[in-house]
Amino acid sequence: MKISTEEIRQAAQDIREQMIMDRRRLHQIPEIGTDLPQTSAYVKERLDAMGISWQDCGGPLPEKMTRDYMTAGFPRMEKETGVVATIGSGSPCILLRADMDALPIREDNGLDFKSENGLGHMCGHDAHTAMLLGAAQILKDREEQLPGTVKLMFQPGEETGAGARIMVENGLLEDPKPDAAFGIHVEPSDHTGRAGYAVGVNSSSLDTFILKIKGKGGHSSMPQLCTDPLMVMNQVYQAVNLLVSRETDPSAMVALTCGVAKGGTAVNIIPDEAELHIGVRTLDVEAANHLTRRIPELIDHYVKAWNADYELTTFHTPCTWTDEGLCQELVPYLGEVLGSSNVHQIPALSATEDFGYVTEKIPGMFIFLGAGAPENAPLHSPQMVLDEDVLPLGAALHANVAISWLNTHSDSR
Repeated sequence: MKISTEEIRQAAQDIREQMIMDRRRLHQIPEIGTDLPQTSAYVKERLDAMGISWQDCGGPLPEKMTRDYMTAGFPRMEKETGVVATIGSGSPCILLRADMDALPIREDNGLDFKSENGLGHMCGHDAHTAMLLGAAQILKDREEQLPGTVKLMFQPGEETGAGARIMVENGLLEDPKPDAAFGIHVEPSDHTGRAGYAVGVNSSSLDTFILKIKGKGGHSSMPQLCTDPLMVMNQVYQAVNLLVSRETDPSAMVALTCGVAKGGTAVNIIPDEAELHIGVRTLDVEAANHLTRRIPELIDHYVKAWNADYELTTFHTPCTWTDEGLCQELVPYLGEVLGSSNVHQIPALSATEDFGYVTEKIPGMFIFLGAGAPENAPLHSPQMVLDEDVLPLGAALHANVAISWLNTHSDSR
């Protein structure tokens, strides 16, 4: 017997209180980066309680990656504590994703279950995890009726731009390989129950350049005996900003920001070193490729022109891509849960989402699910709150997408 959407919606409502409890517990123990020991342990305990098999997906990180991310200002990241679970068996296989990490933000919202450790789930990842745990319960209770496999991805490190990458490199998309992927991100400043999606490019890529310029310090009265890294940094700053206006198509969305420019200790001292952090976001792959080639070229030429030296660390997070065919297929399943009038197409997001490491390998769809109201504080704000009525909606969306997609693609349907 086919599992109806109404049955899924009711099942999600039946476990609403459990999802609220899960979300609030996770909200009180926020962790940042790729190593989330308490969060991952909680997810595993909940999966064990549901009788769902899981395995770790992550492990030790290469020393170079650890050094690079510390250079970029992240805490030392020596390992990743991702979790992968499976429900059902055989093919086809669909992957459902939730991210678990928090932000280095002290929340200021008056919640009686707020975090007290100086970190905060101000991006809603606690809700994402609770919704996927809820979907896991719905699917596990109907496992015998699943004509295939549902793979659950509980991911750390989304805010680093590397968490999904590390899971992919550690076998996320193997044994079994998913044929499609689906992810949800809550949006507290949109009405609860409205879903937005973009076809094709869904969110911008992000290329980061961490430049450390090594000059020769000395007394400010004798600049001829020095190599001023601050002057070099200033010239690089101007040059890379001109790239956007002079060498990229005006129709391409490109946002280049030098978010860190630092060096020096006193007005009468030319320092030995200076540092510049450059971030480039774009929805245009051609523009991204051009800038990732040209920025290192400019850095090399400007630094060497002034007889300085440098170290350059780079990171790339790809665009998240919504496959057009999969999108057309899944949109009706979203409408069955939310009502078709609450599912609408939106422009691509100018922010970055590392689910792109999955969608560059397999067809995927990523949606933004309203979890509040337009007057609410936005994501990444210390005042951010969300409507917990979104939890059963998110769980139902995950479950309905998985069940409906498996039924459509199974040879045994």
